[in-house]
Amino acid sequence: MSKEHVFEVVKNIIVEVLPDVELDQVSIEKSLKDLGANSIDRMEIVTMSMEELDLKIPLMSFAQVGNIEGMVDVLTDNYVASVESN
Repeated sequence: MSKEHVFEVVKNIIVEVLPDVELDQVSIEKSLKDLGANSIDRMEIVTMSMEELDLKIPLMSFAQVGNIEGMVDVLTDNYVASVESN
């Protein structure tokens, strides 16, 4: 799965969770805070993204993530690792 595909999944979930945000407002270098997400919104976006991508990742893996790209990287890296281990 490509980083671009993961970003598209995350972007769609961000728009679903944050009704005031339009797709064109979501760019990979922004943080969820920049888009107005509170801590509960951010947790929901991470959890829904993992469900959509069929991944199980410890939430602590996202603790140091500073922007959407960091979250996409964690999701992509873990997807690649799960495929390689199977």
